[in-house]
Amino acid sequence: MYRFAFIINPNSAKNNADNFLRELRSRVSDPLYHISHSVHSTNDFILEHFEDVDVFVAVGGDGTISSVASALINTKKLLAILPAGSGNGFSREMKFSKDLGSLLTKILNGKFIEVDTFTVNGRFSVNVSGTGFDGAIIQAFEKTSRGFGNYIRTSVAKYRTYEPVNVRFEEKYSKYDGQYLMVNVANTRQFGNNAFIAPQASHSDGLLEIALVKKFPFAHAPLFAYRMFTKKLIPNQYISYLSVPEIRFEADTEVWHLDGEGVNIKSPVHIKILPKSLKILV
Repeated sequence: MYRFAFIINPNSAKNNADNFLRELRSRVSDPLYHISHSVHSTNDFILEHFEDVDVFVAVGGDGTISSVASALINTKKLLAILPAGSGNGFSREMKFSKDLGSLLTKILNGKFIEVDTFTVNGRFSVNVSGTGFDGAIIQAFEKTSRGFGNYIRTSVAKYRTYEPVNVRFEEKYSKYDGQYLMVNVANTRQFGNNAFIAPQASHSDGLLEIALVKKFPFAHAPLFAYRMFTKKLIPNQYISYLSVPEIRFEADTEVWHLDGEGVNIKSPVHIKILPKSLKILV
């Protein structure tokens, strides 16, 4: 069995770190773990135990997963996940459940796959990142309590007054220049909570799906949501897709999210796939 360590975000999933640790100790004798309060402390823990651990388990949401994964890129170390976030997009796509027993069985079996990751101006991302409306919503959402219902309420409140973002692509993609509600960079199919913004995306094809969403009438929102939650979003007058390994563009906003974590990123923006750069336990 691989040697493993748990990296726990204490703020994920209604602050259930204590309950998780009780269950972990009931199943594993003297487990190695770290309660992470920052990306810096996560990196320090991984560096300290890099030689004596084979599998690093991220206990949290996509942001926690991304911070752990970024330290394992292009190494022999494996990433595993115990989902404990509000959306759990990447862990859903990688078929991880919240059952600790199931996770320990996966560690025992030791099987893994290699998946793509990507960077936005050199900043790491593993699932879905974007700018425009979803970036603004994430930053507003971070100032309130977590939860899918609150995310929807925040989105509805801001939609009517939100001004689309002007986007200008490099020359070979210049026909896509325009105003967009949001520009999403998808390595997997979904944001989280089974909201599939790019149903055709693959985590291991060496390509990113760039979802370009124009602002649509508010009356169209229920149909857009239905298609997104049923994996039926297809190109139409409001959404188009680019499949690319790399792309550059400028946007008149710095408001982004990377794997659901609000950040500011200045233009010009350079997005690049890192093919099969991360090993994931399966």
